[in-house]
Amino acid sequence: MKALLRSFGYSFRGLFWATRVERNIRIHIVIMVYMFGFLLLPDWFSVTPVQWALLLLATALVVGAELLNTAIEATVNLVTEGRYHHLAGRAKDTASAAVLVCALFAVGVGIAVLWQPEAFRRMGGYFTTHPIMIGALAVSAVIAGVFVFTARPPAPPEAESGVVGVPTADRGPAEPSP
Repeated sequence: MKALLRSFGYSFRGLFWATRVERNIRIHIVIMVYMFGFLLLPDWFSVTPVQWALLLLATALVVGAELLNTAIEATVNLVTEGRYHHLAGRAKDTASAAVLVCALFAVGVGIAVLWQPEAFRRMGGYFTTHPIMIGALAVSAVIAGVFVFTARPPAPPEAESGVVGVPTADRGPAEPSP
């Protein structure tokens, strides 16, 4: 059981690291917060359980693809040690293209599920009768912009494990390549 809990810890550490260093993941998070916020808080949109499942699947697909892209980029950077190689570029570009495909799929799902003109009329009516909420939305957009566009350099490896030269979390040393 302890090993299982430790593995969840590794997963969350990877998620938090990627969120800290990858701007695109922060963009996806902001879009998800706004989308699900507009779906859950007011009663503007009519969404069936199947449509909810599609929205959740699409957002998980985008975030998962972005995390895989981040892992591939980190691995390519490790292997190439900062040297250019055309295959490294192809690997990174292809991984990035996978995120693009998933994001376009998510946009399509979003349009198919959320294209509800009456819901947009209700939303417009709400903001017309509650102008203070336009200000609140603007403030939240500024906060989101700071979250997305504030550069967060990756921590040095020794800061992640806590001790210089000690493998992270009892995983042992990496196997040398042949």
